[in-house]
Amino acid sequence: MSDFSAYGLLGLCIGFFWGIGCSLAILYSIYLGGYRKGVEDSLAEVKPSRFVNALKKVQARREKKSTSVPNSA
Repeated sequence: MSDFSAYGLLGLCIGFFWGIGCSLAILYSIYLGGYRKGVEDSLAEVKPSRFVNALKKVQARREKKSTSVPNSA
């Protein structure tokens, strides 16, 4: 254990945080790409079938949620 110095521990920590940071940056760029595509689809004149299906699912979920919550007034 004497061969493993503070520099090794520092390198391990920096490498770990560098790897996590790069992974998060890649995931964020993928998320933004999907978000941009979603905005483009929502603004298009003719909506893609995938967008229409997703919109129907969201509206059905909202209707189900609004009818299942009783008024607690």
